Amino acid sequence: MRVLAVNDISCVGKCSLSVSLPIISACGVTCDVLPTAILSTHTGGFEGYTFRDLTDDIPDIVRHWEQLQIQFDFLYSGYLGSIAQIELVQTLKRKFLRAGGKFIVDPVMGDNGALYAGFTPAFVEKMRELCKEADFILPNATEACYLAKVEYPAQDSETLTEALRGLCPRPIVTGILENGKNCVYYGDETGVHRYATENIDGFFCGAGDVFASAFTGALARGKTEDEAILLATDFVTAAIRRSATEVEDKRYGLNFEKEIFHFLQRLNSKRD
Repeated sequence: MRVLAVNDISCVGKCSLSVSLPIISACGVTCDVLPTAILSTHTGGFEGYTFRDLTDDIPDIVRHWEQLQIQFDFLYSGYLGSIAQIELVQTLKRKFLRAGGKFIVDPVMGDNGALYAGFTPAFVEKMRELCKEADFILPNATEACYLAKVEYPAQDSETLTEALRGLCPRPIVTGILENGKNCVYYGDETGVHRYATENIDGFFCGAGDVFASAFTGALARGKTEDEAILLATDFVTAAIRRSATEVEDKRYGLNFEKEIFHFLQRLNSKRD
């Protein structure tokens, strides 16, 4: 199996490709990367960071890959900084995702009820178009509301998830807090389902990227959607629990490395 991960690179701070590459590779799957931007640190709490947009480099990369006749079994997109980059991902899907391959979109746009700086309603509309091409979408609660055109916070998470099935047949909404639990809602052909774990107070940078990477790696290893969601959710929860006490400066990301062995044990178990 071969996965192409399209995301930015933050040189310091565990998120995006610096999370996807080690986690997907540890699953026993080839993880190729296409960076959309390179930053000195991620933007969650750091100031004075550098940022270089790599949009202009991508067409040459695409042309070289065409010469090599590369095909991918999975395409996973994360942070896309512009409408032009969304269009480039649509091109990647057409050119390089093999027939029957899976397209996973993490529609990174916002959190805590608001869009990230620089994102516009036009960007949201274009992201909706991309989600319509996906096999799975992985929005957080804020992004789910923007995609479904409902006010944040949504009054009913099941209805929100059902609304997203109009964009993508298998939406997976993360980070929904209910009755002291951190919940994942997801839809499939049988309806809407919920998986709840403990909620650990605090803001933990990169948690969504850890979830998306573990989910993608588990799918690429042949796990069902249900199995991949449970594995990824439990992995993130364990990493957050550890990081809450072991990581002094939460900006630097989750201590997922110390939990990855147990995740891989479960991944390789025939019972999961």
